[in-house]
Amino acid sequence: MFVGREAELDRLERCARKGTFQMAVIYGRRRVGKTALIAEFARGRRSLFFTALEQSDADNLRDLAGAVSEFFGSNVLFQSWKDALSYIAERAAEESFVFVFDEFPYAAKRHPALPSELQIAIDRRMKDTGMFLILCGSNQGFMESDVLGQKSPLYGRRTLQMKLNPLGYRDAARMLDALAPQDAFRAYACFGGVPYYLEQYDQGASLNDNLAAQFFDASGFLYGEPQMLLRQELSEPAVYNSILRAIAGGATKQGEIAARVGVETAGVSRYLATLLDLGIIARAYPFGENPETSRRGLYRILEGSFAFWFRFVMPRTSMIEEGMGQLAADALTDEVLNTYMGPRFELVCAEWLRAQALESRLPLQAMHVGSWWGTDPAKREQTDIDVLAADDSGGLLIGECKYRNEFNETQAIEDLLSKRSLVRGREASWFYLFSRYPVHSATRERHAGNDDVRFVTLEDLYTT
Repeated sequence: MFVGREAELDRLERCARKGTFQMAVIYGRRRVGKTALIAEFARGRRSLFFTALEQSDADNLRDLAGAVSEFFGSNVLFQSWKDALSYIAERAAEESFVFVFDEFPYAAKRHPALPSELQIAIDRRMKDTGMFLILCGSNQGFMESDVLGQKSPLYGRRTLQMKLNPLGYRDAARMLDALAPQDAFRAYACFGGVPYYLEQYDQGASLNDNLAAQFFDASGFLYGEPQMLLRQELSEPAVYNSILRAIAGGATKQGEIAARVGVETAGVSRYLATLLDLGIIARAYPFGENPETSRRGLYRILEGSFAFWFRFVMPRTSMIEEGMGQLAADALTDEVLNTYMGPRFELVCAEWLRAQALESRLPLQAMHVGSWWGTDPAKREQTDIDVLAADDSGGLLIGECKYRNEFNETQAIEDLLSKRSLVRGREASWFYLFSRYPVHSATRERHAGNDDVRFVTLEDLYTT
């Protein structure tokens, strides 16, 4: 099932309408939907697809010859990549078509001169044709350095580049269309937004049954997937495993992470930088602080499947390998899962605010969405603002996120109102209470005449 990616498709379509040579570079982690996006774009277009494999250079070249022969209806054999690219360029001079070179890094690693030979083919022949060349790859480090990097022979040739990230929570729900919002969120919090992972979800079974089958079974697809991804991208996966486990376990500051892993604080920096570059983790800063100078940045795992795996699966791998994974899955009570899902709920609330801002549906022209933490000078204690939206002229909206079955609604609103002046140089004018379930009617009635206080339920996040 292909859902979402409307913005990415639009960018590809706008390039295609130019009618001149185009070179799009599309990359992102495995299973994120790169090939599906390209196939959707290529639908109805004359398209030559070739996927390199982790095999010998000769076999990849032979497979390309087979794809070219089938596409053009002529039997060809290539002695070299230079010959293959020259032939494809010659045919592109006769007709326009899309040439998709999928998993380009596999071929280039077996034949290191390939980027240079492709650059020569582009400069000498392809650039004067109407070909739409798409280079695609799952090895993000290679694509960014050896294809897009300044030292790459291909630098400056691309007309479009896109790094595909996992789907947002609303597009993920479109893939889980049999689930109600409450269940769709719980599935998203654990399985994340990678389309292939979502396809493994049995919508007729409970969340715990899905977790048991996919994460807590040694033969489950998601049991070994995070490890495979890290081994593909990183040379020291053991250290990265420990770092991600520490973050998933609640160590969010660099010093805390280093202490959990057992390395010097300075020594962990380069590993965190690599995980940031790969998009596996993010570093958040209190709104209003300069990321370059702030010492209060906190790390978090972005994607749900990684966050869940390192929080719950990695510590139980011995049980799973011994065939007792079902016991580990059964230990995930609603209380345990709700504790995990609270921070994921905050991320979804922030995503909702961004979407609302893009559609001009907030009470201010928000240009920034984030969060804040620090000291409350009145109470002389540490506190935080779960989510906020701000404009460029001092306007501020702050929100509290409550993923609990029940909570003291009056106290939650009073606490939120008390934080109106915590962000330096701003005074909040709007207060949003995000909750898993609707607040009581008495709470709504108490604030019915006050448009500054608004209530957003989990279901609203999916329907408004």
